[in-house]
Amino acid sequence: MNKIKLKAGLQAVFKSCALCLTVAGLLLCSPVVRAEQQNKAALEQLVLGAGCFWGVEKRFEALPGVVDAVAGYADGRGVRPTYQAITAPEQRMNPDNFAEVVQVTYNPALISSSTLLQFYFEQHDPTQKNRQGNDIGTQYRSIVLYSTPEQQQTALALKAQYQQLLTAAGYGEIQTQIKALKRFYPAEDYHQDYLAKNPAGYCPDHATGVRFAVQSEATPDTTPDNSALLTGQHILVIDAPDCPYCAIFKREVADHYQGSIPMHFRRAQQLQGLSLKTPTFATPTILFLDNGVEQFGRQGAMSAAEFYQALGYFKLGDSEAFRVAFDKGTDNRFCQQYEIFKNTPDGVFTDKLSGQPLFDTRDRFDSGTGWLSFRRAVKGAVIEQPDNSYGMQRTEIRAKKSGIHLGHLFYDGPNGSARYCINATVLDFVPRGS
Repeated sequence: MNKIKLKAGLQAVFKSCALCLTVAGLLLCSPVVRAEQQNKAALEQLVLGAGCFWGVEKRFEALPGVVDAVAGYADGRGVRPTYQAITAPEQRMNPDNFAEVVQVTYNPALISSSTLLQFYFEQHDPTQKNRQGNDIGTQYRSIVLYSTPEQQQTALALKAQYQQLLTAAGYGEIQTQIKALKRFYPAEDYHQDYLAKNPAGYCPDHATGVRFAVQSEATPDTTPDNSALLTGQHILVIDAPDCPYCAIFKREVADHYQGSIPMHFRRAQQLQGLSLKTPTFATPTILFLDNGVEQFGRQGAMSAAEFYQALGYFKLGDSEAFRVAFDKGTDNRFCQQYEIFKNTPDGVFTDKLSGQPLFDTRDRFDSGTGWLSFRRAVKGAVIEQPDNSYGMQRTEIRAKKSGIHLGHLFYDGPNGSARYCINATVLDFVPRGS
């Protein structure tokens, strides 16, 4: 495999992504208190713009005390309030264009306008004018459209308070407009609950990480020591509080990962001293570092299959082990790794990528074939599936966690017993008790 093929493979791995905005201080996955449980006469509304309305809608709708959040358009004139019209190229920097906003209906007895507005300021970068990250144009402007004098006063007070916090953190002037709401236009049906309908949809993180609440020294927003990441290979995951896609990645990959390349988690504000090229405004962002320098990265959650293929490129490169693991290759008989592994002391053979225990030396036997042979696999560690390649009917063995190809299962062991014929190059060895 040459470098061109390697690069093409990486591009194939890093295709679609699921992104999530960094937010703080509130549990986004909490059950939503629905309208039928509210005193409808007491409900209030705020209309808020903080960039692309898909993620804004989802996050507000998940807050306890919020009855509903509706994506829509407001604060425009001379332009039709439709997605097609406001996204036309000629409207991109039109100050009279409609803004993408979300109408938040809430019960003030359960969640105050102050809490909502603090959450609003914290979930985006209000110092950016007519943009949020790579979304550029007046439709993405930061704007608060109030319905009551109390909401106006609260918004103005919090804007002034947040400005002090942002200034102390090195940010510029807040660009958020605060106006009275004239009219709200609901967006087209396909925009409503967009991320619920499209879990891999666009939901970038533009938060500054600056919070209203006083942070203790134990919070994740403190600056960690990144010196360990400057030597050797490392996997770095840009994480965020209450990010659902981060939770998916942890559940499907990180929680089971035991590989030899360390995996670290950081916030987007905790990357001091590292040389990175992939934008880190989205969570999760997964980066592969060598001596503190990014080799390649991916914005968005990765499935286990995508992660381990990327890790395979990173750790194994252009090698026999990579071809065996991902191209269903086969070691040469009596290869060097086989000679090393055939007489190890007591211990366990593990997946070279995930670190998952796969085979025990107590089940190893010498088949005379030139490949490692085992009577059984560690319980629950492998997957068996039909393999009809090369005109043969065989049973392929793959690692359950990483999905890499390990070898085949035959029934030609002692007395016709099972023989797991396994490639040594995709394994590591751990002595028992270590």
